[in-house]
Amino acid sequence: MLTPLASLGAWDWFIAGGLLLVLEVLAPGAFMAWLGVAALVVGGISLYVDWTWQAQFIAFAVFSVAAVPLWQRLAMEVGVKTDQPFLNRRAEAFIGRTFTLEKPIVDGSGTIGIDDTVWRITGIDIPAGSRVRVTRVDGTALHMDLVSDHERVAARAGIKS
Repeated sequence: MLTPLASLGAWDWFIAGGLLLVLEVLAPGAFMAWLGVAALVVGGISLYVDWTWQAQFIAFAVFSVAAVPLWQRLAMEVGVKTDQPFLNRRAEAFIGRTFTLEKPIVDGSGTIGIDDTVWRITGIDIPAGSRVRVTRVDGTALHMDLVSDHERVAARAGIKS
């Protein structure tokens, strides 16, 4: 059974690597690609080194395991830069912005209209007409804190506090 495979020499690793890469194309997920690369590396080494099939399988296992952190490192560096960083995270774009409450925050929750959307807000009870700042986002709720009088005066004077 193993005789036909052994007779191929290094080519069996190239065939296995090619099949794994084809599987990656058919069912993408970046997993089979790295196994295919590991098989191609073992095949490349096998062209120059005459080693036992056990050593080849151990090398394949080592290269496959080593490919995982390599893939994670490459995936981190390839991060897509965009001119709209909050495209699918609109709520996070409001952090630090100040608004005037049209409706009060009662029992720790309320709503506020920002642009064309009504947002659920949380925070301490604050009367309508007060200036509030978005301090964090909890899911789809914006957490509001009251803007102090000192901050309002500084903002009008153009001083950052």
